[in-house]
Amino acid sequence: MVNAGTEKSNALLDPLENRGVAFSLEERKRLGLTGRLPSAVFTLDQQAERAYAQLHQQPDDLAENIYLEQLHDRNEILYYRLLADHLDELLPVVYDPTVGQAIKLYSHEYRRPRGVYLSIDRPDDVRASFEGLGLGVDDVDLLVVTDAEEILGIGDWGVNGMQISVGKLAVYTAAAGVHPGRCIPVSLDVGTNNQSLLNDPLYLGERHSRRRGKEYDDFIASYIETVAYLFPKALLHFEDFGPGNARRILEQYQDKVRIFNDDVQGTGAITLAALRSALKVTGERFKDQRLVVFGAGSAGCGIADQLRNAMVADGASRAHADAQVWLIDRLGLLTDEMSELRDYQKPYARPAAEVKGWADGGPIDLLTTVRHVKPTILLGTSTVPGAFTEEVIRSMAEGVERPIVFPLSNPTERIEAMPADVLAWTSGKALCAVGIPVSPIRLVGTTYTIGQANNALLYPGLGLGTIVAGAEHVTDHMLLAAADAVASQVTSSQLGAPLLPPVENLRASSTIVAGAVIRAAVADGVARSDLGDVSDDSQLVQRVQDAMWQPVYRSR
Repeated sequence: MVNAGTEKSNALLDPLENRGVAFSLEERKRLGLTGRLPSAVFTLDQQAERAYAQLHQQPDDLAENIYLEQLHDRNEILYYRLLADHLDELLPVVYDPTVGQAIKLYSHEYRRPRGVYLSIDRPDDVRASFEGLGLGVDDVDLLVVTDAEEILGIGDWGVNGMQISVGKLAVYTAAAGVHPGRCIPVSLDVGTNNQSLLNDPLYLGERHSRRRGKEYDDFIASYIETVAYLFPKALLHFEDFGPGNARRILEQYQDKVRIFNDDVQGTGAITLAALRSALKVTGERFKDQRLVVFGAGSAGCGIADQLRNAMVADGASRAHADAQVWLIDRLGLLTDEMSELRDYQKPYARPAAEVKGWADGGPIDLLTTVRHVKPTILLGTSTVPGAFTEEVIRSMAEGVERPIVFPLSNPTERIEAMPADVLAWTSGKALCAVGIPVSPIRLVGTTYTIGQANNALLYPGLGLGTIVAGAEHVTDHMLLAAADAVASQVTSSQLGAPLLPPVENLRASSTIVAGAVIRAAVADGVARSDLGDVSDDSQLVQRVQDAMWQPVYRSR
């Protein structure tokens, strides 16, 4: 028999059970909480109103992030109610860009562990770390894991990167109703090459450089095999791995387990959604596009892959689609004579003979490439601020009536060009989407609303749909379906209209995406066999909504 003291302790200390002064007097008596709380009994609405007021008493975004994390640790239902009520306002606080500041200060601001911390120095602890959670094979829907080598625009932050896993899961729950009690954030601590961390006496991670090679691969294999065995129904989300590992891990395991990499697949799919909307405006077909990507890492190549697949789906051959993509990185335009190319870059490397004479023996830069290629689409994933100069944009506009320009790098100080400048340099003809929140722009009597290519528009619904469908794998068709579902939510025919939907309706948007993903999973034959008929729209929407966790207090 559980005594009242134990029940009281659990009720107040478990953030999924604690409801603070919202416990009724009867509940307080039954749970042994008599005299442990002030007399007033508040509703969740009243608590949310007070929490929102407290939030706005914080001096800056970082302080708001810390306040929300403390609330998260204390009362998860109230935390998610606050997020759900103000998602468009708070998404940049709990995740990008403010989470970057929180990551830098993680070891100094550390208060409470959340999730599972795995060390490459103790690989034998992997299974015990998860078994210690006391969760069964049917108890976990989603794990988000990072080794924190390439976080947003700030690079390698070692164990501090746990905040990425925590923040990503918060968005899954707030935006798509994935049950927070069925999610696990995970940190893979393989060391760090960040000297500021290694020299910081308060740093909480392993104090050695990043381990590579077989030791790293064996550690990854141990993680994947362990969680796939213990939680066979869970989606394994990988986040912010370095470009040398992200794509390689995805390709190695995507046909074996239910794995998703947001940097490679999610970024590509949300960009595809924006381009679907842009091509509705231009009236052109995907197979006829000429794409220049500035930034040839995992994100840039992931986008290139998604757009190449869209060209093929539109009737292009694979060879033709590959030839319609030009990649540029720190070495300049990638060509087949370069010895440092990664496997995923090679399909897009231009024949050296094709570009002979473009430059005088040196690297072929962005401006030169634009002048020769006359691209219809210019994408930036480089984190090189100001790379899309006025000369680059004007040169592009000379070759196409409605240039599609997506400077996607974030945070703001790393964006390739601000959309206000891109619009001014093209007399308002450019079709823009960016990776940061941007206020509407007024130009020559027209207001331009700039869509944010925020992965949160896509991955929560994709994850929810994968979970509800019980999909064995995340297929290319499921990604395309998610992109099309996002694009279907905007009408871009009016001048200045956004190419992507706003985030304030993210929960409803995620429902639409999840439904499309479920249908694609069924069509691909990877959904669970007892899913039944998914052809009826109203029934499918209801099924998705029934699966979504709601931040409300339930009777105890």
